[in-house]
Amino acid sequence: MYAGLLKPKRIPILGQELAGEVVEVGNKVTTYRKGDQVFGTTGFRFGAYAEYICLPENPQDAQGVLAPKPANLTFEEAATVPTAAFEALHFLRSANIQPGSKVLIIGGGGSIGTFAIQLARYFGAEVTGVDSTAKLDLMQSLGADHVIDYTREDFTLGGPRYDLILDNVANHPLSACRRALTPGGTLLPNSGNAGMSYVIKAFAASLFARGQGRPFVSTPKTEDLVTLKELIESGNVTPVVDRTYPLPDTPEAFRHLGEGHARGKVVISVERPGA
Repeated sequence: MYAGLLKPKRIPILGQELAGEVVEVGNKVTTYRKGDQVFGTTGFRFGAYAEYICLPENPQDAQGVLAPKPANLTFEEAATVPTAAFEALHFLRSANIQPGSKVLIIGGGGSIGTFAIQLARYFGAEVTGVDSTAKLDLMQSLGADHVIDYTREDFTLGGPRYDLILDNVANHPLSACRRALTPGGTLLPNSGNAGMSYVIKAFAASLFARGQGRPFVSTPKTEDLVTLKELIESGNVTPVVDRTYPLPDTPEAFRHLGEGHARGKVVISVERPGA
């Protein structure tokens, strides 16, 4: 509805996350200089799938955020951090997890899940990741204490209970997920990966069902992006890149992502002058 009621009209160029080099600055800009390497998100203005983009020095709310790029990441790696890592960080903070909390991350091998596993471990939680057989080793390498192959085991049918369930896939009924919660536990549905009917059901359930969190989209903040930068530079968080496609092959990247088997993030790469 935001993009256009019947077809996209409001957003001519897709893409929210980016990383790149500043090529020009306005005469009143003081934060950045030509040649600075930055990363961030464009928010609801989109436009990141392009060779160049013009951004405000101090974005506000839906305009996204911008910060110096982590020194130990390539541009392609840095572009995976905004949005997915924001979502993971905000979900975990909203649940107020403590050291020793038992956290289940559904879709732990995906874009948000790979960041969520690492951040939950950083916060001291005991982490269980749920995904396909091909992603079990990835989740373990990111620090998951336990992994569940959803093709062989259904975590909703008994077994351990969790203080927090972060659902990035939305392929289980909400009521079934809540059965796997501890008393006082919280189920957080990731609305970004769910259909509208799921979002409506989750919102309605949050009004009546104990432990049911509301679906929400995180608001990017500069201080959170800086926090993620510091965690990456200290080695506590590492982006996972599944594949990289050149800008002209963006449609193929979407097709691959739509198959649902990507391990971590899919990146669009722009050839830099002189590279």
